[in-house]
This record gives sequence, C-alpha cells and structure tokens, in this order.
Amino acid sequence: MNAIEIIVLNFEEVRRRSIKVWESIPEISLDWKPDLNALSMKDMIRHVLDSEHYYHLALLNKGSLTSYDSPFEKRIFTTVKDELAFAQTYRTQFINTVKSFSEEDLSNVKINRSDAGYIRTLGDMLMRIAYHESVHTGQLLDYMRTAGIERPKVWD
Repeated sequence: MNAIEIIVLNFEEVRRRSIKVWESIPEISLDWKPDLNALSMKDMIRHVLDSEHYYHLALLNKGSLTSYDSPFEKRIFTTVKDELAFAQTYRTQFINTVKSFSEEDLSNVKINRSDAGYIRTLGDMLMRIAYHESVHTGQLLDYMRTAGIERPKVWD
C-alpha cells in the first residue's frame, strides 16, 4: 500500500465506524442534545457530512473558501439513511479527489487556512479531516451514554 491508499483506507474506516454509531441512534433520540447550546445528534451527523464537503472544496481551492453554499443547509433531516444517501455523491467526489493526489502532493501542496489559524501540507490536512469526523463520532458516543442509549462496539 502506498500513502494515498492508506489515507483512503483511514477515511473508509472512520466513516464505517461513524455509520455504525449513527445508525444505532434511535430515530426518537436524534433531536437529543446534552444542553441548549450543544448540537443535537442529527445536527452533529449533518455537521460531519457537510464539513467533509466543505473540506473537499477547500482542498480543491488549496485553502479556505471565501463563501460556501452548503447543499445540506436547505434540506430537512429525515433519517440517517436518507442523509447518507444524499451525501454519497459528495463523499464519492471527495474520495476520488484524495485518490487523485500523488504521494509527493502530500508534502508539497499547502492548504492555506490562515483564517482558521494554520497553513498545513495536504497530508496534514487530510489527517485533520479524518480526525474531525472521529472526534464527533466520539462525542456522539458520549451523548448516547449520557442519554442512556445502548452504544455499538466500534472496535471490531
């Protein structure tokens, strides 16, 4: 395996485990949140999917976007399966873009997110994108524990 293949495998494993968590949340609990200022469970799922699309465009732009029209913003969240189906086209485009990079690109291409406080190599940015989803999946597992919802085993 080369570095790009390993990065893609990491994205696939992170998403597989996220989906395992997302699909285990009872529909009746999707609006649950630990406090008034927190994201609900469905908002967190939507945030992860929408952020991946934003990050994809930022990678293509080699930096933050000056404006972003979210394809998710006007959609009403119905079910996790519907949300995943809607996001699949964007996910496929993102993964295909990652597969199009060379190993040299990982070190040589810079992603300028100075508005967010950093400029990083493409390789670093790809790891940050996967980490972002992983953190939110962990948050959802904590939400589920707090709400008394049975949690799936993600370490299979």
